[in-house]
Amino acid sequence: MADSRRRGSRPTLPAIADTNLDAASLLYDMAALQESERSGLGYKRAARAVAGLADSVADLVRSNTLREVPYIAPSSAGIVAELVEHGHSPTVDAAVARSGKSAQISNQRRLREGFYSHHLLHQALAVDLDADVVSRADYLGDLQTHSTWSDGAASIAEMARACQDLGYRRLGVTDHSYGLSVARGMSMEAAARQRQEIDRLNEQFRGAFRIHKGVEANILADGALDLTASERAEFEYVVAAAHSQLRGRDDQTDRMLAAVRAPGVAMLGHPRGRRFGERAGVVADWDRVFQAAAELEVAVELDGNWHRQDLDFTLASVALEAGCLFAVDSDGHAPGELRFAEYALAHARIAGIPADRIVNCWDDERLESWMEERKGKASRRA
Repeated sequence: MADSRRRGSRPTLPAIADTNLDAASLLYDMAALQESERSGLGYKRAARAVAGLADSVADLVRSNTLREVPYIAPSSAGIVAELVEHGHSPTVDAAVARSGKSAQISNQRRLREGFYSHHLLHQALAVDLDADVVSRADYLGDLQTHSTWSDGAASIAEMARACQDLGYRRLGVTDHSYGLSVARGMSMEAAARQRQEIDRLNEQFRGAFRIHKGVEANILADGALDLTASERAEFEYVVAAAHSQLRGRDDQTDRMLAAVRAPGVAMLGHPRGRRFGERAGVVADWDRVFQAAAELEVAVELDGNWHRQDLDFTLASVALEAGCLFAVDSDGHAPGELRFAEYALAHARIAGIPADRIVNCWDDERLESWMEERKGKASRRA
């Protein structure tokens, strides 16, 4: 593993302007300034439409076709046009100044930092980079997904077929464990039945495709997991992820270190727990967390759900420097969400992560050996 560390590396695409997300952010500002949530709905819809565009808004403004995009009303189109022409929107600037809500708007803008629009993420996937930096062709399967066994919207068979349609060789099913009732977490009895279903499906695939039996365990406030060590051992691999205490400013380094060091943990899922425009997520000394993860060969995840983008390329670069392994996943809860893995791949490419450091890109023998090693790994203390 030491040979593939890229000491002194920097993000490969650090200076790309994201006009689409800048435009969406201005529209979200305008939505927040309206007198009621209902009156701001049009701006929110326009913001989501702009953030989700495959095309550049600058190109659409210049070709006078922005109004053809669904949900883009004249007022929203005017704000976007101002941004493209001036680099800012005088309309939004004036509205913020009149509102008396400058501090609120500044805080909301901070909660959008480190996110990219769909347009820019697709650019990052397409650009030519060094040969060892991960690409679409290296990606063999998604290792963090959910099904109707917890809070997903599709069966395991449906998720598997969707993965096959994408050309994947494998799927990791990581439905939530019983401690997260809000996500319909599985009881251990249900998990046993799920594993039997996966065995039946794998028999049908006859080696042409493989479903792995994972679980997403909840990290509690003290860093313990909601599954005991013996319960964790019943799965092929365990993703540890925090789902609470994600809005405070208290340091939670010890919590995250305890989760990384817990016996049987293979991946630290969506490490910060951030959400676009909603919360910044866990505050921690990530250098220490990543160092522990690197020593134990626990993969840190790049979760591609557009509203998470967690880790983003900035922290992924820090983890790369620390010598971490990575998991690059969609966190998909339905077949249509599997495409989010591409957004995680885009952040990995911007950070310059080699395919050799990403567990999703490994061959079956190496991946399964790593999973077995994580199951048997004893807890280590700093």
